[in-house]
Amino acid sequence: MSVEENWFNERHDYSGSSIGFRVKQLLHAEKTPFQSIEIYDTTDWGKLMVIDGCTMVTTRDNFLYHEMMAHPALFTHPRAKRVVIIGGGDCGTLREVLKHDEVESAVQVEIDERVTRLAEKYFPELCESNSDPRAQLLFIDGIKWMAECEGETLDIVIVDSTDPIGPAEGLFNEAFYHCCLKALRPGGILVQQSESPLAHLPLLKTIRNAMKAAGFHAVRTLTFPQPCYPTGWWSSTLARKGVDLSTFRERGAAAKQFSTRYYNAEMHKAALAMPEFLKEALGE
Repeated sequence: MSVEENWFNERHDYSGSSIGFRVKQLLHAEKTPFQSIEIYDTTDWGKLMVIDGCTMVTTRDNFLYHEMMAHPALFTHPRAKRVVIIGGGDCGTLREVLKHDEVESAVQVEIDERVTRLAEKYFPELCESNSDPRAQLLFIDGIKWMAECEGETLDIVIVDSTDPIGPAEGLFNEAFYHCCLKALRPGGILVQQSESPLAHLPLLKTIRNAMKAAGFHAVRTLTFPQPCYPTGWWSSTLARKGVDLSTFRERGAAAKQFSTRYYNAEMHKAALAMPEFLKEALGE
């Protein structure tokens, strides 16, 4: 990562590529017990949050990620009453989850409280549902919380994490996914942000194999554009307890009573389609 001539640049050595944003000023920088956090004001992308040198959120394009982490799972489940978000400190995924009236409880388990407090200051639009009576914000270890969760009490678990290094490393393995499986009710869904299909294909395959090894038999990877992340293309991987993932409540998605900027029934169907190279690599 470097800031040169009014540009923030994230170099992605793994894929031999980089992404940059023209910035006006550095608004905030701090080192927490878990990671470093920086907030920039950009010329074209609004506010920019950077964690450990990696782009996390911009004002301009975060809706793509947050909507696709939440709505496909919620419109696939027949009626998700209890949802847990592991990570998600910027609160954008929480906001999208709580747009669904059937959700009775949404617990966000974020290890670093400073991410949320900075989001409240610099990305207040993402935090507008934090005071919803159905929301509960916990600032504790999500891996430990999930390991101690009572069995068959959750409908959806969303792993809205950073890359699999540092505090998030333990969220990408079979042991953690087994805890999720145990906590989900029959038909429950696990959602894992699963990086770039182009830049991180070996990791994506590892994630899917670990989910299957943990006992999830239905696994599906959905892809969507994400300009602020490496390659501009991202994915979420859904795993379901005992039920297929090839269909969703299409009529419900088409008639949704809340606003979105990317997600709709047609985009959900499109995300279920898989390009040939990905089919071949994932054996589908």
